[in-house]
Amino acid sequence: MWPLYAAGFTTAFGAHGVAASLGGLSADAVTSLLVLGGLLALYDGAEVLLKPLFGTLADRIGARPVLLGGLVAFACASALYALADSPGWLWAARLGQGAAASAFSPSASALVARLNPAAKHGRAFGGYGFYKSIGYTLGPLLGGVLVWAGGLRLLFAVMAVLAVAVAVWAALAVPHVPPLPRTRQTVLDLARRLAERSFWQPTAALAAATAALSVGVGFLPVSGAAAGLGPVATGAAVSVLAACAAVVQPFAGRALDTGRITAPSGLAAGLVVTAAGLACAMLPGLAGVLASAVLIGAGTGLITPLGFAALAAATPQERLGQTMGAAELGRELGDAGGPLLVAGIATAATLAHGFAALALLLMLAPAAMLTTRLALRLRS
Repeated sequence: MWPLYAAGFTTAFGAHGVAASLGGLSADAVTSLLVLGGLLALYDGAEVLLKPLFGTLADRIGARPVLLGGLVAFACASALYALADSPGWLWAARLGQGAAASAFSPSASALVARLNPAAKHGRAFGGYGFYKSIGYTLGPLLGGVLVWAGGLRLLFAVMAVLAVAVAVWAALAVPHVPPLPRTRQTVLDLARRLAERSFWQPTAALAAATAALSVGVGFLPVSGAAAGLGPVATGAAVSVLAACAAVVQPFAGRALDTGRITAPSGLAAGLVVTAAGLACAMLPGLAGVLASAVLIGAGTGLITPLGFAALAAATPQERLGQTMGAAELGRELGDAGGPLLVAGIATAATLAHGFAALALLLMLAPAAMLTTRLALRLRS
């Protein structure tokens, strides 16, 4: 399991380590905010397009080869810019990193499910999410230190070395998990499976959690600055958010495995806590920012392992890669859609209205889950 945790750290570190450092590049690499936005979107755009495809490939040929191939490709893409050092190759390297992460990220999730019995899925996904959150937390910090010490080329070189090390570790430690026999599946069959409540409810919860996390990281510093807080205080608040998300995930996974909570109730509770955190973001001053960071981090930390464990429990073993790839697509859409929604409403009204709108959307999901469960009980 440890190489899989390292793979989760690698994709998170690769996403945020570079993204947080691009804005400080010289004018010949990032000539405008539009160029910066394009470079930031390349990584996530490749993941949105390719994760479902690589997830399906993992079911067809086995998750381990796709995991190893993705890590090697990530190392090659990172080494490309480390050696070439030109603005054009930066675009190519960033696109290559995103495409490679699209391969090894859903494969790692599928292997987490395949290598653990159903009774330990919560704990396994809690550990995987913990180390992925550590990558998101340390990425901007370590990336900034590396860029300060040796420029962006050093950061890409370290990423290449990290990916090679994780690939070798995985090749030595992760056992071969052969693909399972699969019945023929049409596009209509896939659509029906993805339309089932057992898929879209956990996926919607994961997308909502990712949207709230992205909004918290991006907009809480704006709220703090408007309240007169300095960059140190707002940066600390974002770190608290990421730390809470990381710490809560293993506890949530263990609670699911021991039966103290169920996946539906845990997902609903996580959405309520996350919505409360967004509501706290409307409060002025440091107290509002910190309360928002703690609650958003705790809520998303509760949702993430329970969502993936629920997906693994409801998916045939031979379709795990496809399901994880589709779920990761939902998370990426939430990652992009949440900030766009809040920014659009904030532009038309205020940032507080944007937080309120997203909080209301998150509250609709638990209400829908409760209504569905009551309807099912009445039918039975």
